[in-house]
Amino acid sequence: MTSPVVVAEIVRSGFVEGHHYGSVVALDRGGEVDWRLGVVDEPMLPRSCNKPLQALAMVRLGLDLPDDLLALVCASHSGEPFHIDGARRILATAGLDESLLQTPPDYPLDDEARIEVIRAGEAKTPIAMNCSGKHSGMLVTCAINGWDLATYCDPDHPLQRAILETFADLTGEPVTVVAVDGCGAPLLSTSLIGLGRAFRTLAVATDGPEARVANAIRRHPEFVSGTRRDELALLTAMPGSIGKAGAESCYVVALPDGRAFALKTDDGAPRVRPVLMAAALKRSGVDVEAWVDGAAVRATGVFELLGGGVPVGEIRATF
Repeated sequence: MTSPVVVAEIVRSGFVEGHHYGSVVALDRGGEVDWRLGVVDEPMLPRSCNKPLQALAMVRLGLDLPDDLLALVCASHSGEPFHIDGARRILATAGLDESLLQTPPDYPLDDEARIEVIRAGEAKTPIAMNCSGKHSGMLVTCAINGWDLATYCDPDHPLQRAILETFADLTGEPVTVVAVDGCGAPLLSTSLIGLGRAFRTLAVATDGPEARVANAIRRHPEFVSGTRRDELALLTAMPGSIGKAGAESCYVVALPDGRAFALKTDDGAPRVRPVLMAAALKRSGVDVEAWVDGAAVRATGVFELLGGGVPVGEIRATF
């Protein structure tokens, strides 16, 4: 990957003490590049931004879940009780249980949920890991199609081959890298442009599996992330939009009119991810459109730096 550019400054007491480097792309209503910063047309690993596209492949393969559970298949969930219960409900649709999950044992992502688990003396579990909704969907999809459950994470498994085919179809790009994601499932590469176009396809769909996935995200954004997450706040502020954050500071959002925004930072710092998305939306004027809660959109991009317990600086986008 060629060099990204400075996309944010770390400002303390009026002094710029550091920078975040990254890449950002905005697509217009027709899916063409409106503006771009850094590297947007070379392969990168979108991490969990891929999950709605993986979920689409599962729906095409016969996965049929209510909207809240389909949203959970798209999720990097917080591990709140309703997320854990939802993953179990997904498995139960095929008579399966959590012993089949190949997610690494983990505590919930959400601070409050994690503290409650630790206070209760409970250990890390595969179902608490943030990708358990996706893995539960994968297992049920395998059960529906009569495929082996023990090897569902193998890149050569028919499920994973079908996901790769769907992914390439939606991004419009060949998959040049198949890595291993943090959850153990295959991780497919695309460019930021390809990622944005894939989400645009979901956002403008009016029927079929694409619309089913998009509508699940729209109707239950709290299942896609959590009740205390910036992604939920952003999607709530832009009705009809869909989006997904991922590790290594990846983020993609598509509006109902077809515009899309995708970004990634070079250092992978999660703190700057919402700052950059809010700035990208502002640069394109989305925050002042009548259908948008502009104040709420802008608020997702505020990251204060503290000194002595009080705000003394900020992380601010440079575009």
